Amino acid sequence: MEVAIVSGLSGAGRSTAAKCLEDSGWFVVDNLPPNLIATMVDLGAGASGRVTRMAVVLDVRSRAFTEDLASVIKDLDARGYRPRLLFLEASDATLIRRYEANRREHPLQGGGRLVDGLAAERTLLEGLRREADVIIDTSNLSVHQLRAEIERSFAEGPRRSSLTVLSFGYKYGLPLDADLVVDMRFLPNPFWIPELRDLTGRDPAVRDYVLSQEGAAEFLDRYTGLLDLVGGGFRREGKRYLTLAVGCTGGKHRSVAVAEELARRLGSDTLSVRVAHRDLGRE
Repeated sequence: MEVAIVSGLSGAGRSTAAKCLEDSGWFVVDNLPPNLIATMVDLGAGASGRVTRMAVVLDVRSRAFTEDLASVIKDLDARGYRPRLLFLEASDATLIRRYEANRREHPLQGGGRLVDGLAAERTLLEGLRREADVIIDTSNLSVHQLRAEIERSFAEGPRRSSLTVLSFGYKYGLPLDADLVVDMRFLPNPFWIPELRDLTGRDPAVRDYVLSQEGAAEFLDRYTGLLDLVGGGFRREGKRYLTLAVGCTGGKHRSVAVAEELARRLGSDTLSVRVAHRDLGRE
C-alpha cells in the first residue's frame, strides 16, 4: 500500500492537497494524531485491497508533533510502507494575507501577533521540511495550479476527465447542472413525420433522419473540434467533470440522436463519456 503524509505551514494549502489526493483515489485522513498513523495504515493494508493508497494530513494542531511524527515515519519505513512526505509552504506575506482574508488566528499565535505564530511554526517544522520528498511553495500558485502540481507528483498515471452528454427538452426547462448548452432546434423536427413521431432518437430511423439533414454533419464536425478545444482548457484549469446539455423541443428526437452521436465521437483514453436522456419518455 502506498502511504503519503501531507504537512506544512498552516494556510499553505493542505486542505486543497487533501481534496486533490482524494479525487485521485487516495483514502485521506485529516489531522490524525501521529501515534495513530501506523495503526490506521495497518487497518488500511488489511482491508482486502479496498484501500491501496492512504494519505494522512497533519499540522501543528497534533501535539508532540515533530518527535512523534519522525518516529512514526521511521516505523512505517521499517515495515516496508516507505511513506512519501509532501510539505507545503508559502511566504509570510502570502500567509498573512490569507489569514487576514478568513479572519482566523494562527494555531501557534496564542496571545501574540500573527507573525509570532508563523515564526514559531517555521521553527517547529524546520526538521520535517528537510526530510520532505516533495516541497511545494504555494505563494504564487492558484488553487488549480496547486492541484496540477500535486497530480504530477502523486496521481497514478494521467487522470481521465468525465463528460456527461445530456439530452433534454426545452419545454421542460434547462438542466441546472449544465456547463455547456447546445440547441438542436435548427434541424427539422421528426415529430411532424407520422412514421417517426412515436419513435425516439435512439431508433435507427430517427437517428438517420436527423443526422442526414442539411447542416447536421457540419455541425457535428465543427462542434466536436470546439469541444476538444474547450475541454482542454477546462482540464488545464483543473475542472475534470463537464455536463454538455443537448436540447430540442421535447427531448425525444433530435437532442437524443445528436447526444448519442456526440458521445460516440468524443470518447477517448483521456475522456470518459456517458450519455443520459433527461426527458425521454416524459411526454
